[in-house]
Amino acid sequence: MKTNLLGLDAAGLAGFFAELGEKPFRARQVLQWVHQRREGEFSRMSDLAKSLRDKLTEKACVQAPAIVGDTAASDGTRKWLLKVDGANAVEAVFIPEANRGTLCVSSQAGCVLDCAFCSTGKQGFNRNLTTAEIVGQLWLANRLLEGARPVTNVVMMGMGEPLLNLDNVIPALRLMLDDNAYGLSRRRVTVSTAGVIPGIDRLRDECPVALAVSLHAPNDALRDKLVPVNRKYPLSELAKACNRYLDKAPRDFITFEYVMLDGVNDSDEHARELVALAGKVKSKFNLIPFNPFPRSEFKRSSPERIRRFADILARAGLTATTRKTRGDDIAAACGQLAGDVADRTRRTVALKELRA
Repeated sequence: MKTNLLGLDAAGLAGFFAELGEKPFRARQVLQWVHQRREGEFSRMSDLAKSLRDKLTEKACVQAPAIVGDTAASDGTRKWLLKVDGANAVEAVFIPEANRGTLCVSSQAGCVLDCAFCSTGKQGFNRNLTTAEIVGQLWLANRLLEGARPVTNVVMMGMGEPLLNLDNVIPALRLMLDDNAYGLSRRRVTVSTAGVIPGIDRLRDECPVALAVSLHAPNDALRDKLVPVNRKYPLSELAKACNRYLDKAPRDFITFEYVMLDGVNDSDEHARELVALAGKVKSKFNLIPFNPFPRSEFKRSSPERIRRFADILARAGLTATTRKTRGDDIAAACGQLAGDVADRTRRTVALKELRA
């Protein structure tokens, strides 16, 4: 089987070239060809010796997920459905803004965590994505979009829980940060988690980037219902993990994501509870109007309720922004990504392992 070079970070690629009997600088050349010039054909890597190009053609490939769907929203948001194997497809979303372009990347086919308000969680869980499948989303986006380097920011907020797939996510992050690959700063790469504490600690130690925590509730009783992983990793322990992370984080705050659910988590009292929680962790809040999906039991909080909620946080001295809903007309907004997950039988086993 050929080695997919999209799945190798700098160290992995250096090892691969050493096995081929090639010098380390060749690995750097190919890293630049693949990720900076977005080249997938070794025959076009003109500054490599023909013998090396032939060797790479025989033993390696550059293979991203296959595009099976490409839709654009009225606001310019673009969503790709990407086939990763015979049974599964995942989704990636590009969000253009005046001064940046943000790519929302998936890390799993489906999601094991089954958060109550998330469409992805309702699709079930099949498997982790490989490093090549994760990086392949960025590689494809840069190839398909206009401009020299259209993706300036990456958020791992697509399908899946990134911190349950760190063996593949960390090499992908290293490629995103590598100056010979995508050259993004740690502040421009964000990993979102529902609060998997061992993963937060490992990310801190191995590849700290900006961290966002999907909070969605200010107390354990409510969060147990909305974000089931809270039963294993409650808020008190999550706050401690966030503070440990801040020791090495590229930003001096944690972003708390908070989806606004009408009559569920959006009262004045909930806001005051958040103020108390923020006293334990240096943080900023990103309030997210709920994005509906078929058969959802929740409704979006009214604009006035969201404004009042944000005002309570602001009067307490906290930074609270309300996310502008993007791409909801093509089901590309936060919480709407569903993809295509054929095997929905593995979640029960994975949940048991997670809660053990």
